[in-house]
Amino acid sequence: MSDLNPQLGSPDKEPASEAQAAQTALGNTERAGTTTAPKEPEPKPSLGRLFLDNLWAANTFTVTLLSLVLAIVVGAVLMIVSDPEVLSTYSYITSRPSDAFTSSWTLVSGAYANLFKGSIFDPEAFSGWLNGTNGWENVLAPISETLTYTAPLVFTGLSVALAFRGGLFNIGAQGQATIGVIFAALAGFLLPLPPGLHLLVAVLAGALGGAVWGFIPGILKARAGAHEVINTIMLNYIATYFLTWLIVQNGVQDPTRTDAISRTVDNSAQLPRLLGDNLRVHAGILLAVLATWAVAWLLNRSTLGFELRAVGANPDAARTAGISVTRTYILIMVFAGILAGLGGSNMVLGSTASALTPLVVAQIGFDGILVALLGRVKPWGVLLAALLFGALQAGGNRMQSYSGISLELVTVLQALIVIFIAAPALVKAIFQLRAARAARLQTSLAKGW
Repeated sequence: MSDLNPQLGSPDKEPASEAQAAQTALGNTERAGTTTAPKEPEPKPSLGRLFLDNLWAANTFTVTLLSLVLAIVVGAVLMIVSDPEVLSTYSYITSRPSDAFTSSWTLVSGAYANLFKGSIFDPEAFSGWLNGTNGWENVLAPISETLTYTAPLVFTGLSVALAFRGGLFNIGAQGQATIGVIFAALAGFLLPLPPGLHLLVAVLAGALGGAVWGFIPGILKARAGAHEVINTIMLNYIATYFLTWLIVQNGVQDPTRTDAISRTVDNSAQLPRLLGDNLRVHAGILLAVLATWAVAWLLNRSTLGFELRAVGANPDAARTAGISVTRTYILIMVFAGILAGLGGSNMVLGSTASALTPLVVAQIGFDGILVALLGRVKPWGVLLAALLFGALQAGGNRMQSYSGISLELVTVLQALIVIFIAAPALVKAIFQLRAARAARLQTSLAKGW
């Protein structure tokens, strides 16, 4: 006990008095040659300051919003560069800069205004409705077109997102949607069923077709270890060529036509339109919302969803925990195929088309990959991303007609949005965002590989 500092006292003795403690503290301060002053309490930041700090951080909302801004800016530059008349004004920009700025603003503002009018709201149509010069259908036409394009993208986006969450990269949504549209159309014009039942059978047939086409890469992945990317890409080609061959077969091809087009789907198998016969939006958008809720419930509330996410996070650990990875892989691809098949059936049972053609599915399967990435492979995020892509497609039609802008530019805008969102570090560097939550953005895109 002799080694103890005598100023601190012994544990067997009474504690040092307050005077001794004060003297000890004073001696330590003098030896250090410094004086200590009580710290002033730091003022708490205001609610507005906290909001601004969190808003200008590299979170999901901010990065997505700024990615849209960057895509719009780059799209504006591409519009200017691709227009010869506007580009010619830059040859004498040093002498008359107003010509270049005025012509550029007129082109870009007019194009984006038409994009907005064609997808969300047209003020002229609304004024005409108030004046009695046109009906309410013209006011709701932009929203109707947006929802029409959105419905199939929700299904294919959910198909890709569900596979992502299970650790698989489903490139085959295009092929699964193609088989789905084939099954749905065949049930739509070959089966003589009463209304209601006919529609139900046609929709289920589309889901069955997609499930079959999803089961094939699923069983190959589970049993043989074949990579799902290669299998699904090959199956996309098979489905496309099968559709091309099937259309011209007897009993399928329209007997009154010589080109490659099938018979028309019966009215009893068509999805009902929600806003009357003059607007194209149909009940497929309601099914898309229901499917989004079902996938969200499956992933977050069900035992199967837990197993699916566990396999996607670490297959070896999931196997050790007693989860059948083989069974899970098969179920993932079957469910992904069902969703993509429903997306394909929307293309022929809805208002987009009423017969099979070689291009009836368009690119909804490949666009579904972009939608899934933009939605960060989360069900409700996929729904919002599909709504954005649907608005771009609907507004792009008007932008091409009224502004003379190529429709391919809309595809470029979609690609730019995904590029910027997939590279949050780039957006963070450009806008000098705080890095508090940036690491969270890079996790969800890599789990599909």
